[in-house]
Amino acid sequence: MDRQRRQKAFTLLEVMLVMLILTILASSLIVPLSSQLAMRRQEETRRILDDAREALLGFAATHGRLPCPATASSRGEESFATGGDSRNGNCAAFHDGFLPAATIGLSPLDPEGFARDGWGTPANRVRYAVFGAGRSIGGVANPLTRANGMQQATLAALGDAPGYLVICGAGEASNAADCGQAANRLTRRAAFVLLSLGANASQGAAMGSDERRNLDGDGTFVSHEPTAAAGNEYDDILTWVPVTVLAGRLLAAGRLP
Repeated sequence: MDRQRRQKAFTLLEVMLVMLILTILASSLIVPLSSQLAMRRQEETRRILDDAREALLGFAATHGRLPCPATASSRGEESFATGGDSRNGNCAAFHDGFLPAATIGLSPLDPEGFARDGWGTPANRVRYAVFGAGRSIGGVANPLTRANGMQQATLAALGDAPGYLVICGAGEASNAADCGQAANRLTRRAAFVLLSLGANASQGAAMGSDERRNLDGDGTFVSHEPTAAAGNEYDDILTWVPVTVLAGRLLAAGRLP
């Protein structure tokens, strides 16, 4: 009997050890799996932004201009200001709007007509900014969103213009206009910017300071590697097109000079 009891006790101990080992192994998989999911969403977001980039360049080659950003109420269509249209390129919002996915023919769209990034929540609609806001080049206001506005402004004037949308590479100096120092500036010649707010898109005011900078509508943006720094968490994903690339696409399409 004693031997049988010892055998049973030993068997139970073995089972408990096996269960403990399986629990440890399972818990060790949690972080890698969540990391893989995050990476998958980031990759999907970059693909969506790349597709949007090409669709915007295709729209420009076809129409001789970039579309205006959509607004929250425009159901994914580009939105002009009161009295604005493609002839004057006067957008309702130049630097703080959404990708006009319905206008440029992207899919899939959410029920309101917007494209979402890899996280797919309503807060994760892809955002879009375009140079303009009344700015003139070669005497032409809003040249990038006005039909044939770049042609009217001329290639020389487009190339000589002092600044377009600005992208800062580090957050500390990004609070200053034009990124503060040249070393912190990735570009000041972006024709348009596409923006994903990442996993924390729904946090609003709780976003990091660099993320809030990307939503303040001043035409200056911040792009750098993700960080979990307290008070400045950052997981935005940006892509942009320099005005030279935009001009090259229009040249190839016969829209310039």
